[in-house]
Amino acid sequence: METILDVQDIHTFIGQYHILQGVSVRAPKGSITALLGRNGAGKTTTLKSILGLTPPRQGKVVFDGREINGMRSFDIASLGIGFVPEHRAIFRDLSVEENLKIAERQKGDYVRKQEFIFSLFPDLKRLIRLPGTHLSGGQQQMLAIARALVADNQLLLIDEPSEGLAPVLIEQLMEAIKQLSAETSVVLVEQNFLVASKLAEYYVIIEEGRSVKQGNMKDLADDKATIHRYLGAA
Repeated sequence: METILDVQDIHTFIGQYHILQGVSVRAPKGSITALLGRNGAGKTTTLKSILGLTPPRQGKVVFDGREINGMRSFDIASLGIGFVPEHRAIFRDLSVEENLKIAERQKGDYVRKQEFIFSLFPDLKRLIRLPGTHLSGGQQQMLAIARALVADNQLLLIDEPSEGLAPVLIEQLMEAIKQLSAETSVVLVEQNFLVASKLAEYYVIIEEGRSVKQGNMKDLADDKATIHRYLGAA
């Protein structure tokens, strides 16, 4: 299967701290790949390293056949990588529509993507004039993902999409992510293993800054010993 993202043995420092000490991730095109691991393992730093927000000092990041490490974050994003940060980072004083329009990379992106976005997130169409401050946590998460879909992105990086959401909203969000993966490859960080196992086709486990295991999610779901060892789940 063709690879959209190939992260090869990256090492990333934040200040004096050696956070990533050898992380490799291979994400097949047209798939959902989950980064798994305990809190503080280095999952979010891996996403930020891919984007150049915390540039790796060693190793390679290859996107769609092109080596991108060393590039500016803006230039990496312009190649077709969208990012949904853990805390959503929507503009709370702007309306839903303004939040979407501001994400245009080229004039007219929003108009071209409206139908697709609102088919995934029909609530946003109903709330189009409301400011971000009036949205629930789940609606803000939907807006954060929708905003990353406005431009033509081949890869979407999503950090902790289910965090803090009620179960009914998690189900809605999971369905939307499954649908959008038909158009865009997805790499996500997800602390909830049940959610990750239902969403992703592939996984990478990160432990203390190193990738220690990766493969098909269906195989991991049956491997209780590995789940318990690295994720602490029963």
